[in-house]
Amino acid sequence: MGHRLSRIYTRTGDDGSTGLGDGSRTGKDALRVNAYGTLDEANSAIGVLLAAPGITAPIRELLTTVQHQLFDLGGELCIPGHAAIDAQAIGALEQHLDAFNSALPPLQEFILPAGGEAAARCHLARTIVRRAERETVALSRQEAVRAEAIGYLNRLSDLLFVLARVLARADGHGEVLWRNPRQR
Repeated sequence: MGHRLSRIYTRTGDDGSTGLGDGSRTGKDALRVNAYGTLDEANSAIGVLLAAPGITAPIRELLTTVQHQLFDLGGELCIPGHAAIDAQAIGALEQHLDAFNSALPPLQEFILPAGGEAAARCHLARTIVRRAERETVALSRQEAVRAEAIGYLNRLSDLLFVLARVLARADGHGEVLWRNPRQR
């Protein structure tokens, strides 16, 4: 493969616009740009999570796959009409979600986004994915967005919630339960 980025700066965005993958230009504040920009942020947060100590090989492999899929999904949103995420990717997330969740006790209370370094980083990634989902839904109200894109993000945030629970228990911190104000 040749060089994809021979120049890092082009000055074409100095007017507040950016190029989409189909060659068209749009504002840097467009819903589409916000959606795929937040996917990039979520992908970076998962990278920060992967740098935490205590990430097991199965979780590392899963999250690396997710990073590739988020990059693909960003491409899908950057190129109007392009399809990159399919029902099979969503099904794979559901299988991992079910497998990791089956080893956890049922939740009796809400949990706080804490539980040790890896768990806290996972919660941060989860909340960024939720924001990416909200922004993708907002985009879908204005422009065509495939249902698979939204479904993938919904399932991914659920998976990250379960992984945060797994990580909190694995490093010995345990989950931090929310205490109802009437019980504090």
